[in-house]
Amino acid sequence: MSGHADAAEVLVLGGVGVDTIIPVPELPLPYADSYMIDSGIRTRAGQTGDFVALGLAALGLRTHHLDLLGDDPEGDLVRALHHEHGIALTALPQPAGTKRAVNLVGPDGRRLSLYDTSRAHPDDRFPEATLRALAAGCRHVHVTITQPCAHALPVLRETGVPLSTDLHDWDGENPYHEPFAHAADVVFLSAAALADPERTMRRIAERGRAETVVATAGAEGAYLLADGELTRIPAADPPAPVVDSNGAGDAFAAAFLYGRLSGEPPERCARYGAIAGAYACTVPAARADAIGRDALLRQAAEPSR
Repeated sequence: MSGHADAAEVLVLGGVGVDTIIPVPELPLPYADSYMIDSGIRTRAGQTGDFVALGLAALGLRTHHLDLLGDDPEGDLVRALHHEHGIALTALPQPAGTKRAVNLVGPDGRRLSLYDTSRAHPDDRFPEATLRALAAGCRHVHVTITQPCAHALPVLRETGVPLSTDLHDWDGENPYHEPFAHAADVVFLSAAALADPERTMRRIAERGRAETVVATAGAEGAYLLADGELTRIPAADPPAPVVDSNGAGDAFAAAFLYGRLSGEPPERCARYGAIAGAYACTVPAARADAIGRDALLRQAAEPSR
């Protein structure tokens, strides 16, 4: 176990892991006996919780990350990432090993992710005392939808600390996501698998606690539901060529939460999110990087398109 809980503003729960990045000539990838990957195959730390924590820390928020982590080379990569970026990490032992995935990344920045689900166990739990101690001193907790975060939701709700979650490409029907959707005060999700984003967003707000629901839609911007009103948030202009969409949703969530914790109204928070998400799309897949506060605020001060 490493890290410390002193004065953390945001606790990120779950979502540590390692990705192997494989650039491919196109997606979907046609069957072939072999492909030559001239630009290289790289393995780096960074899954959804890591990227949210990285985004929060880059924006100046003191961030603590809690998850189960393997005693393996992949776990060492995760520990090094947190140390490098000054993110406190409480790493509980995971005998099954560190979570890992393979990302196929096309020339246009789209990705296909293959997740190794063997690195978790249905009985995985966070110790209740650890959860309460870390959450008690925080202003906000962001909960990923990875194991064992679902079991942590009742304890987190009892602490009274505001919660957020990201449902990613939820189809609006899969029951696994519902406890997360209904427990959080702020819910993020992708519109990619939603036939009617507004319907799903309103259902989340009606059935759960969410004050704010955001559905990101890539180059089309995002939908924001706040105070019962649906608003379209335009996409931000990327500051450089788009090379990889991996981590864009996590960057959006981190910047949105930065705005929320700074007292900004929801539309301003969503504008921050759009800017951070666009920046993330310009970061090569093999690198872990996030927009800083000065760059975010400078771009946010410019007129949106």
